[in-house]
Amino acid sequence: MSLEVCEGKPCVSRTAIDVATIVGMLGTGKSFEDVEVIFQIDREQILSALRYASYVTDHLPLQLPAQNSGSPGSAE
Repeated sequence: MSLEVCEGKPCVSRTAIDVATIVGMLGTGKSFEDVEVIFQIDREQILSALRYASYVTDHLPLQLPAQNSGSPGSAE
């Protein structure tokens, strides 16, 4: 990752396309083929982005919501 490329966000190898964009496109229903054509990348670059996203989300620290000490609907 480099601040000069994708503002420091993780990018698809040999591109300036950030991983979140690829994951987002697939999440909206675009096919692998659509993403390949739209961004002029190959299947391995897409899979690499997905592996990276999977790794990052698997290693994020678990943050549970704060427990509210009052009863539901009560003002604190």
